[in-house]
Amino acid sequence: MNLRLGIIGAGLKAAEYARGWAAMPDVDIAALAEIDPASRRRLSDICAAAGRPRPAEYTSDKAMLEAQRGRLDAVYVSTPHVFHAANALAVLDAGLDLLLEKPMVTTVAEAQALVDAEKRSARTIVIAYQGGLSPLIHDTLARARRGEFGDLVSISASIWEGWARSYAGHWKQNPSISGGGFMFDTGAHMMNTVCLLADTEFERLCAFTNHRGIDVDLVCAVAARLANGALVTFNAAGDGPPGCASAITLFYTAALVRIDAWGGWREVSMGGGAAAREVNEIVDTPMHTFKAVRDGRMRNPSTVANGLRFARLWDAIKASAAADGKSIAVGRDTAV
Repeated sequence: MNLRLGIIGAGLKAAEYARGWAAMPDVDIAALAEIDPASRRRLSDICAAAGRPRPAEYTSDKAMLEAQRGRLDAVYVSTPHVFHAANALAVLDAGLDLLLEKPMVTTVAEAQALVDAEKRSARTIVIAYQGGLSPLIHDTLARARRGEFGDLVSISASIWEGWARSYAGHWKQNPSISGGGFMFDTGAHMMNTVCLLADTEFERLCAFTNHRGIDVDLVCAVAARLANGALVTFNAAGDGPPGCASAITLFYTAALVRIDAWGGWREVSMGGGAAAREVNEIVDTPMHTFKAVRDGRMRNPSTVANGLRFARLWDAIKASAAADGKSIAVGRDTAV
């Protein structure tokens, strides 16, 4: 039976994914909720251009979930960051499975509420991080858990983008709805992938940010310690030339692993030998993976539990940066 999908938030990311999903014969985009008429029309036109029925249109998630009760199987949420928690909880309360855009939520309290709701509802929740869904990243984690690389010693992660100009005037640079700046937007991919591959909790960190004249952070530097004693550094630079790239280097006692935040490529060096680059295609991965998890064909690779670990990290970064780099115990003294 086809997956009857609702969409909450019809912005650019939803439109990008809808082009692929409308071409999938086993997915029906049945309804969408979006306040902006132009965005609703764009997504509806994408469905029509693919020869599929236009979805029913609503101006709010509440209206869509009430009108479509019993007619949907799952919902994709792609609203501005601060609305993720409320949208996600509404979907679960409606008894539907959830594909939730990154970052999962904006605070630890919201993350814990979603963890609790997942347990109560027993619904499927997948967080739509490309890195979280990347086969290369999950193969790296599996090999590390088998001990193939030795002990983890440290992680060095960086990401950059011409974000300041690309999103000038965009809601992503409005702190009241973005939940943060470059580090929380594009940098979320880097932080989430490191949370996955570190495979343990963050223990303590110091962080600095620089807004460079706008209302949200553009540059962020973090030094952290994991519960297993390994050290981690993050460097996020959002005021750069056009383009976007990242590199995460994991130093183990028997290997050096380099991988990008989205899981698009990987290089593994062992025994001092040269590392060949492996490349992974990630087009349409979120829906294919979501369906596989929902159908029981795959273990969930991008979970709410990792989203909670990420939220603890982000709250600690905000608290430390607000205190001019004060050392913060992650998950304990992070109220901001």
